[in-house]
Amino acid sequence: MGRVTRRQLTNLLGACGVAATLGGLTFGLPALNHALPADRAVPTDRPYDIGGGVSVVPPPGARLDLTDTRPGEESGTVLFRVGPVRYLISVQPFDGSLGAAVDRLRRRITGNSGYQVTGTELSVATTDGLRGVQGGFSGPGRGGRYVVFVADSRTIEVTVSGADLDLGRILPAINRSTATLRYAPEPAG
Repeated sequence: MGRVTRRQLTNLLGACGVAATLGGLTFGLPALNHALPADRAVPTDRPYDIGGGVSVVPPPGARLDLTDTRPGEESGTVLFRVGPVRYLISVQPFDGSLGAAVDRLRRRITGNSGYQVTGTELSVATTDGLRGVQGGFSGPGRGGRYVVFVADSRTIEVTVSGADLDLGRILPAINRSTATLRYAPEPAG
């Protein structure tokens, strides 16, 4: 058997270090990811910035779902969970009318298997003066509401879904929250 040179020993130690690092990334990061909570409490006494210049005051008891929340400068999405009810607000660039934005959201809702738009649509307004359209939908074991606003080449879509009993209990607080939606674009600098 031959002698192990210093260079071979250094190479072996380096390879072991690389293997240990890869093992840590392979097993350690997923374990850390599962250990961190997917949601966190969010202050409900001040506006939460969604993105694209849009903010909302979350309803009491809301928790921010980090898995589906994506803030941004031009657009953004936030998912609040209020008990078992999902409260999703999405802000996206949009070049069209309020009617076109409502049609687009309705098509996305009914594009899900078993989902349908129900009832009549109503005109709504926020306390800050945004005007929009609200409607309802139903799906397998769930009900929901949607609201669409268009402001300065942006669409603001709100969808709320949950079991009917939960919605009936939580929807008034979410409606009050939706009424706080505010569009305040950053001044051009």
